Amino acid sequence: MSLRFEEIDWRPTPMGDISLRRRRDPVSGDDVYEVKLGDEFLMSSLFTAGEIALTELGLAKLEGAELDVAVGGLGLGYTARAALDDPRVRSLIVVDALAEVIGWHERGLVPLGASLASDARCRLVHGDFFAMALDPQGLDPRTPGRRFHAVLLDVDHSPRHVLHPRHAVLYQPAGLRTLAERLHPDGVFALWSNDAPDEEFNSVLAQVFEESEAHVVEFDNPLQGQTATNTVYVARKPLNLNT
Repeated sequence: MSLRFEEIDWRPTPMGDISLRRRRDPVSGDDVYEVKLGDEFLMSSLFTAGEIALTELGLAKLEGAELDVAVGGLGLGYTARAALDDPRVRSLIVVDALAEVIGWHERGLVPLGASLASDARCRLVHGDFFAMALDPQGLDPRTPGRRFHAVLLDVDHSPRHVLHPRHAVLYQPAGLRTLAERLHPDGVFALWSNDAPDEEFNSVLAQVFEESEAHVVEFDNPLQGQTATNTVYVARKPLNLNT
């Protein structure tokens, strides 16, 4: 097999065939890790600014230490790694619907896998984040009803472009109110999106959270030779959700 390209793993899943690939970047000479679901690219280690900004912007809204954080979507691990790099974080749960992705990290097949799997603060949970967020049992199977200081979500392309139709309910007022129940008072919900800021979704956030804002994250796209953008929404729960 050519050293410039390798398919590290391929598995059929309920969401479609998923593959982990590694290729050599012809310009930098670095290894680039990519994940595809069917024919669609889900993520690349070439573009991680948005995933890292999701964590940094979300946690920047929180005061104090001893933070408990939940992440929806493991991917290549950059959102989770950024959370563990914040010394205030005492515990991290990362929920992913694909056991295969969790397995890549536990087997050290992706660059950040070993550091995440071996960190005592971090627990990788196989589950449907969207179903768990809307269930009274919540996001931690070991502690039903547990609350977090921050919930960071990076699964769908955007609130309008979801990977599965059942995800859409979470982005509506009722779904967001239920999600907010997973947060401590003054807790933060942050969401990554591949689309430009969506004023309609910002209005939905404003119905539930005390404050919300959309941050545009810029980064270089060497494949297109131009600057690309992601959006990170950050919303803070009021002290009393009913007010």
